[in-house]
Amino acid sequence: MDDGFVFSNVLIWLIPLVVALVAVIVTLVLLRRQDKGRAAVRPASRPPVAQGAPDQDTPAPSAGRLVRLRERLARSGSPFGAALLAVLSRDHLTDADWDELEDALLLADVGAGPATELIDALRTRVRVEGVADPSAVRTMLREELIRLVDPTLDRTLHTAGNPGVVLVVGVNGTGKTTTVGKIARVLVADDYSVLLGAADTFRAAAADQLQTWGARVGVKTVRADKDGADPAAVAFDAVKRGKAEGVDVVLVDTAGRLQNKTGLMDELGKITRVITREAPLTEVLLVLDATTGQNGLQQARVFAEVAGITGIALTKLDGTAKGGIVVAVQRELGVPVKLVGLGEGPDDLAPFDPEAFVDGILG
Repeated sequence: MDDGFVFSNVLIWLIPLVVALVAVIVTLVLLRRQDKGRAAVRPASRPPVAQGAPDQDTPAPSAGRLVRLRERLARSGSPFGAALLAVLSRDHLTDADWDELEDALLLADVGAGPATELIDALRTRVRVEGVADPSAVRTMLREELIRLVDPTLDRTLHTAGNPGVVLVVGVNGTGKTTTVGKIARVLVADDYSVLLGAADTFRAAAADQLQTWGARVGVKTVRADKDGADPAAVAFDAVKRGKAEGVDVVLVDTAGRLQNKTGLMDELGKITRVITREAPLTEVLLVLDATTGQNGLQQARVFAEVAGITGIALTKLDGTAKGGIVVAVQRELGVPVKLVGLGEGPDDLAPFDPEAFVDGILG
């Protein structure tokens, strides 16, 4: 066979192969350059975000909330304070006027005893001082209302301990678990380290609700593995862990069932006994809905008998509530209102101040 013929046949097969190989190489080079171009415009990698963790926020300082209390009560129109001022500003007060004053106090849930006490004090001062000057009227009423609210009571939230243990009790539906979460925010705002104990194991999702409140301010929650677990065991575990971790305050939420007083007494008594094996209770707070009036007072009496209440957290004390309940509940239970709820916001729980409260209702 002719050598030239063989060589030409080889070229016929080789040239397409070389062309195909070159095409592949060119394609690979182009793809590599495109990848480099994409990398040049790709944003810098971000650190991984923890899944399921809510954003933490910084709670408002507790001290600044007192001003907001006064402003909110004033904006609500304060019908209670306005009614008192309107009657006292009349030129001549008749027996009918004094009856109208007493009715206004009773409608505001002040209570019969405190209402009579205030009316007697005002009648005496009006007889001696007169009521011609509107500013003098307001000053006189302000002084007597502050005295009735009683600024001498100790309204400190007692948290000193190793750790301090605050037990929170109350009927379900009063905003108890929400209030526990808000108390945690108050304490965190005041630079306390806090641990929550979800001992309301009988209400579905109560532990989830409390855990969400705590997570928002970086506070951990001790909870049971399932609904219906022994609340005393959860409370004990929370205090034990708080002591081991050296936290300042352990806040324990409890169930608010009122089927019968004996059952409530047994349940709260057991919780108290197991907690005090690890650390003494420094505070027992009763959460009370200010809008429930006399019904709320009846509930409060039951808890006062079985739980050794040391203070009251009064919720919904804004435009929808009757301000006189502060006086009535303190007189009824013999313990001070220490915290008041002003609305639905996360930082709408404030330490109670008698003067700020009275200034608010008078406008």
